Amino acid sequence: MGKQARFNVGELVIHNLFDYRGVVIDVDHAFMLSDDWYELMAKSRPPKDEPWYRVLVHNGTHETYVAQRNLSPCESKSPVKHPAISDYFSAFREGRYILSKKHTN
Repeated sequence: MGKQARFNVGELVIHNLFDYRGVVIDVDHAFMLSDDWYELMAKSRPPKDEPWYRVLVHNGTHETYVAQRNLSPCESKSPVKHPAISDYFSAFREGRYILSKKHTN
């Protein structure tokens, strides 16, 4: 098993290389996509045996899949603007999102 996940669902993060902010919606304890995706998209070749995160991108309509080493905590405590926020979260309090009940089971 790889490293412990540094971020949890609902936490705000910044992408270190591409400088966008977002919110974590899922955590994989190791890389879970295809080798083809990794070869095409993971240009910095981050470790596959460490945590990876699905992130809703602020002011975007898409999500990204990001290696732990490419994320840092977001200092801004303002909400992320994304059309899918309400699909995952029920509230935003004290700089983090609260997972909706439909996703806590």
